[in-house]
Amino acid sequence: MNIIHILRKHDRLWQSLRFAKHLITDGRQEAVRIRKEHEEELRIREALYRKTLLTEEERREQQETVFPEPVRFSILVPLYNTPEKYLSEMLASVKSQTYPEWELCLADGSDDKHRYVQALCEREAKADPRVRYRKLPENRGISGNTNECIRMAAGSWLALLDHDDLLHPSALYEMMKMISAGPADLIYTDENTFSETPKDAFNPHFKPDYAPDNLRANNYICHFTAFRKDLLEKAGGGFDPAFDGSQDHDLILRLTELAEHIVHIPKILYYWRAHQGSTAEAVQAKPYVTEAGKNAVRAHLRRIGLEGEVTDSPVPSVYRIRYRLTSDPLVSILIPNRDHKDDLERCVGSILDKTTYEKYEIIIIENNSEKPETFDYYKKLKRDPKIRIITYDRPFNYSALNNAGFREAKGEQILLLNNDTEVLSPDWLQEMLMYAQREDVGAVGAKLYYPDGTIQHAGIGIGIKMLAGHYHRHFPGKYPGYFGRLVYAQDVSAVTAACMMVPRRVYEEMNGLDESFPVVFNDVDFCLRIRESSRLIVWTPWAELVHHESRSRGRDEDTPEKKAFFLKETNRFQRKWNRILTEGDPYYNPNLTREKEDFSPR
Repeated sequence: MNIIHILRKHDRLWQSLRFAKHLITDGRQEAVRIRKEHEEELRIREALYRKTLLTEEERREQQETVFPEPVRFSILVPLYNTPEKYLSEMLASVKSQTYPEWELCLADGSDDKHRYVQALCEREAKADPRVRYRKLPENRGISGNTNECIRMAAGSWLALLDHDDLLHPSALYEMMKMISAGPADLIYTDENTFSETPKDAFNPHFKPDYAPDNLRANNYICHFTAFRKDLLEKAGGGFDPAFDGSQDHDLILRLTELAEHIVHIPKILYYWRAHQGSTAEAVQAKPYVTEAGKNAVRAHLRRIGLEGEVTDSPVPSVYRIRYRLTSDPLVSILIPNRDHKDDLERCVGSILDKTTYEKYEIIIIENNSEKPETFDYYKKLKRDPKIRIITYDRPFNYSALNNAGFREAKGEQILLLNNDTEVLSPDWLQEMLMYAQREDVGAVGAKLYYPDGTIQHAGIGIGIKMLAGHYHRHFPGKYPGYFGRLVYAQDVSAVTAACMMVPRRVYEEMNGLDESFPVVFNDVDFCLRIRESSRLIVWTPWAELVHHESRSRGRDEDTPEKKAFFLKETNRFQRKWNRILTEGDPYYNPNLTREKEDFSPR
């Protein structure tokens, strides 16, 4: 399901509100800034369009490339009353492919008022035997018509194309390159949305690599997608009419359940046409579309043995999943502390007052406090049987503090928590447990806000801001994010230890936090080590806290000593994780900026 048009409207509304707010205060300066942003958008739009163009040399080189084991792609296009202009342009985009081993399978359910569809397709089929056309006696819906295309297909790879959309001329060539490099079972690309021609497109969807939690929340893979024909057969065959409206989502979920090698090409090779009547425009007007999507996710969960309730999120066709808790494990909440009694009191008080999950213990790791009011507060806390206070009297080392707390913890789940946080959502522990209970998950992070309500943490991207940056930092708290990424649970490379849940078995296997990172990067390093064990790191927007960031120890670089520590740990992190810093974060598209945390094009 392509949600870009809806999200773009959200973005324009937010920009308009920002403009109105600043217009009252310093309107001239803000108007200049917004004009510059608009000019930058036009510049990027032009740059993206230039990438659609091939020089004669590039086209000739691609056409002359000889692959050792070329495959035939069967491009599946269901037709129904397609406007002649759109149909002609779609056909032209296929015929312009630089890779020649393709066939275009057209199954036409158009009515008698649209006979030009048949005439045009028959003419194209006569001119090029690679174009295969079948007029259907009746319209069988998008799933039924596509299934007719599958029956026509002779290729070993199948590819999905909508009847009013366009392919980049290198689309099949780039896929063939990936197949030759191998192995590959399913391949997908980035995409853009346009109104008239790709020249006016400026809604680029730069996607992450395969991320199962993202895919359950919304069909971010969508188009352009190709897959092995035998994989489709193993996945139960073609489209299921029961999911019409979200039939692609159902199919891709089935395919990815079985595919061993899912390949993402981070290039815009598909152009989605947004017009009145297109899926991008029709989501809000056709509620059956979102219901079909939820049903597809429900069926997927049943197949893989997960139980959960699939509901709507604030963004149409983006879903929230409430997984059933399979047990009620004890959660050990570890909170390092040195003085800052007020911060700690607010943090602990919010846990005790708001948390609806009952099986938890709080372990406060006391580290060289000096103020009498701190110890007076500790005496008060000791009256609560849920709370224990242990002492770590060595110099500050965030990793060592938490490792000391872990050695005293009794819980099956460990929750690392800063003392300058404040719980907002009463079911925050349940929301994190939903993911931490899964065998394929190694750590879970929460949605953290600054005190002013803007985003502080929504997952960490490796390579952003040189080393690691927080997604959507400083964005409004209710903003949906880049393609809805602030309103659904997703896989990321790292989350902050300011609020991180880790299964005990995983913490033990990793030997805890690396104590050679005493101040910064310990949480990112920990998550990357978990990912090396083939486990997922999940961030959920439904566990919400306020983070009064760095109030306890100050900022990392505000004294010469802290600057030296920061530089030492930065250099160590760069050496240790040079590969991912060089190759890039699989959950953060290389076409997105590394200079900012706002998902703007690079």
